[in-house]
Amino acid sequence: MNTHIEPTDFVFDDLAEGAVTKAIARYPAGKQASAVMALLDIAQRQMERLTGSAWVPRVAMDAVAQRLGIAAVRVYEMATFYTMYNTKPVGKFHLQVCTTTPCWLRGSDEVVASCKKVSGIEDFGQTSADGLFTMTEVECLGGCVNAPILQINDDYYEDLDAARTEALLNGLKSGAPLPPAGSSIGRQASAPVTNQTALLNNTKPVE
Repeated sequence: MNTHIEPTDFVFDDLAEGAVTKAIARYPAGKQASAVMALLDIAQRQMERLTGSAWVPRVAMDAVAQRLGIAAVRVYEMATFYTMYNTKPVGKFHLQVCTTTPCWLRGSDEVVASCKKVSGIEDFGQTSADGLFTMTEVECLGGCVNAPILQINDDYYEDLDAARTEALLNGLKSGAPLPPAGSSIGRQASAPVTNQTALLNNTKPVE
């Protein structure tokens, strides 16, 4: 079981403060509560910047509530409903594996198995012993056409299989930076796996 210690205080730092002010300013007077999701994201990114783990402790949720003038429970509801917010520390590389039908049909089970093999994690919701990886099962990531998808932190890695997933994670384990996001097979945007078959040359339209 993963355990963690909640911090006792949280204050937006100078970098975050500018983002907070900008986010709140998007909404008219009396509607500032609509900035709650943006402020949770800002708090999570501050925690990642300061601690190396992207998560939102309860004191940060309280700071968001105070800043927006809303009940803290309204912030808790948002933070616990959306999987984009982590309510406990995660590893340096947050492996968010989509297992919804399109990804499953295209081999997400292989991606999950490779994540477990490289990280040593036994099940979803766990963090590796070295603190490098956390693996989370997520619902549709909206990249079905290039399934299966593995989201690492903010980036999508697409068209994965067992071998490509292992190579990707072993690279991170050895200290390599995150590679460019996108298709692991060089697919251009959402073109067919068999490569583009239409609009291959500029032909003069028929008059």
